[in-house]
Amino acid sequence: MVDPSVDHRFQVSLRGVIDLLSHHLYSSPGVYLRELLQNATDAIRARQHLEPSHTGTVRLELVEKQDGGPPTLVFSDDGVGLTEEEIHRFLATIGESSKREALEARRKDFIGQFGIGLLSCFMVCDELLLVTRSARGDGRTLEWRGRHDGTYAVQESAHPLDKPGTQVFLVARADMAEWFAVERVRQLARHYGGLLPFPIHLSVGAEVERLDADGPPWRREYASAAERRKALLDYGREVFETDFIDCIPLRSQAGDVDGVAFVLPASPHFNAKQKHRVYLKHMLLSESAENLLPDWAFFVKCVVNANALRPTASRESFYEDDSLAQARVALGQGLRKYLMDLAHEDPRALQRLIGLHGLSVKALALDDDDFYRLVIGWLPFETSLGVTTLSEYRRAYPVVRYTSTLDGFRQVARVAGAQGLCIINAAYTHDAALLEKLPHVIQDAQVEPFSSSDLPQSFEELTMDERDAVFPLLRTAEQVLAPFHCGVAVKKFFPAEVPTLYSSDEEGSFRRDAERARDESDDLYASVLEGVMAAAGGEPVQLCFNLHNPVVRRLAAVSDRNMMKLSVEMLYVQALLLGQHPLNAQEMTLLNQGLLGLISAQLGTGGGGESDGGGSSGGLH
Repeated sequence: MVDPSVDHRFQVSLRGVIDLLSHHLYSSPGVYLRELLQNATDAIRARQHLEPSHTGTVRLELVEKQDGGPPTLVFSDDGVGLTEEEIHRFLATIGESSKREALEARRKDFIGQFGIGLLSCFMVCDELLLVTRSARGDGRTLEWRGRHDGTYAVQESAHPLDKPGTQVFLVARADMAEWFAVERVRQLARHYGGLLPFPIHLSVGAEVERLDADGPPWRREYASAAERRKALLDYGREVFETDFIDCIPLRSQAGDVDGVAFVLPASPHFNAKQKHRVYLKHMLLSESAENLLPDWAFFVKCVVNANALRPTASRESFYEDDSLAQARVALGQGLRKYLMDLAHEDPRALQRLIGLHGLSVKALALDDDDFYRLVIGWLPFETSLGVTTLSEYRRAYPVVRYTSTLDGFRQVARVAGAQGLCIINAAYTHDAALLEKLPHVIQDAQVEPFSSSDLPQSFEELTMDERDAVFPLLRTAEQVLAPFHCGVAVKKFFPAEVPTLYSSDEEGSFRRDAERARDESDDLYASVLEGVMAAAGGEPVQLCFNLHNPVVRRLAAVSDRNMMKLSVEMLYVQALLLGQHPLNAQEMTLLNQGLLGLISAQLGTGGGGESDGGGSSGGLH
């Protein structure tokens, strides 16, 4: 019989928790040293609240066994220490933290929040000995001995400490001895604690060395701006093993963040988020934080320290909350200011930066009208007449004309360029949106989308004699192309080697796609598409013959109407293919039959000589 009035407690397997930490929460066993440094840092800061003049020191001592056994690491701090009640409460209860009670009142003072940091040491050893004397206690020195199986014991130490603080003794497990090697311990301590504001000493035998530097390099005093820039770029090379092209100071009151961003010497893929090195209260939090800067800022890598952002449970990234969001905005504004200063003070440097990191600059311009006004004229665009900046384009052409798709640009670029029309290829990321924004930000700017249906308006019209001469071709082409709902025109345009141009606007292209889908669909879906096509507007598609082209001129003079019909069909299909338009089933049939017809006609001549499909008198030559 189950008694519903009895409460039961969860049973936690320490071995299972340690396995979870080592395989899923922490990135490597080496974080044990980071967790010890964090606990020591919090202990020192807690003591500084009691004794404001206390400076604090951390000592690491490696003791090698004479018999070749696993080494021992003694990790010491002169922080606040622990009382017996705190030992039972915080060292033996997963999820408790000695900082939790004061966390809301003094969140900026402590790194640890989750009460699981010391457990990370069980990834590298089977037993921990912690010796501690509290600055708030009765002066006793206590020993806490915790074991991998989840048991622990507390007793008064027979070797009392002279002053408050804590010592942690770790004996390396046989399979983890590499994490206790002198060079590995030195590297880990520098890596995680290199920016801490108090000394960290490593002792090996009689040798003692200080491992941390003189604080963050971006806070140091320098003789000149040039010296500061050189020192920061040297620091960036040391941290990221990259020669950066510039450095940018970063500061945010939200989250109390400061640091430096480094401008990458080459543009990464625009979908790749940069991984940044971030410190929390001067302790390394992560080398791969991705959520600190705005998405558009992938042209920089940064090193920052945050005093008031909240770490995740693994302490390897920041928790997404309002403080992080506000810090991200503030750091983005610092990068924006840097770019705006370049636009005012060193436009050539901005041009070089745009050449390297155009996507980031474009993304920021879309998001910020003031920045848009500064840089839009410097942005380069591909056009039918070559690459040009928007300022150069607008000086030469009053109306900015563009195509928003690559296929659309390919359809018009060659012919438009030959007519002297400058059409921008806005198919690249952000380009169409940037151009569409222009009249909303720049007064009197004119922007128009352009398609192949706009081209014939710039073509030269025929004379009366030329119209009479091409009338048979025009009439035959209208009959041939009527089933394809395609109009016909004959004009003169360049380049002369282009015989025809198939022109359509967006609605015309949509109707073509819908017709092709209808032909390949069942009756139900086909009827739906019929209604869609009936509602579609736009100008009709058109095949424009180029009278400058020698083949068209000869075709207009052909008297054999069958040959003229076959030639029109093939020129229609060729125009579709050159314009990147997929062929529907009816057009594929036309292509196949036309090829066979041309082969048959050529074979009928005996395979020799040139033939224009019949005799010709008069016409255009």
